Amino acid sequence: MTAPMTMNRVIHAAVRRDLERLARALDDWQDGDRARGGELERAFGNLRTELTHHHEGEDTHIWPMLAGVGVDPALLATMESEHHAMAQALAGTSAALSALAASGTAAAAAEARASVARTRDVVEQHLRHEEDELEPQLAPHHDSPAWKTVEKKLRNQPLPVAGRFFAWLTDGMGERERTFLRSTVPAPMVLVLARVFGRRYTREIAPLWRTPTTRH
Repeated sequence: MTAPMTMNRVIHAAVRRDLERLARALDDWQDGDRARGGELERAFGNLRTELTHHHEGEDTHIWPMLAGVGVDPALLATMESEHHAMAQALAGTSAALSALAASGTAAAAAEARASVARTRDVVEQHLRHEEDELEPQLAPHHDSPAWKTVEKKLRNQPLPVAGRFFAWLTDGMGERERTFLRSTVPAPMVLVLARVFGRRYTREIAPLWRTPTTRH
């Protein structure tokens, strides 16, 4: 049975997509390609920013709300611990990509690939844990005043932040996720935010995920 789609799962799909893109981009590395290393460093930097922002919203707003409705404190503590583990893994991959950008060597690419593999494992463990154990406990409260307050706080973002988020989220989005997003956020709003306020992502980050031979 397919689990019900949520905004959380839409975001998780975008995270998984970018980590998969990064892993593919590091395959068959051309020794000395420092320019490509710099591109991947910048593209990953955007993913790290979005994932960190997502987790800060959970730590600040969602976990306290769930604690208030009786969710097991041990589970919430584990979620927070996993966030710390992911932050460390992301930092490690960021450092590996910085080294790749500086040297462009095949050896640095191999180190980056290994780091990305470790980060994907850490991230996937948390995403699965959250989807399997935490979301079912949140679902009964989706119509509650407490959750509506949390949603309002999460959506109250500066326009450039919201624009970057929607441009990133919809870049290569799957049909199931797109259908859910359309049912949740008015399509014209997503379009304006992504195209107007997210144009920097579209111009500067999205092309970096393409292979060099498919950019023109």
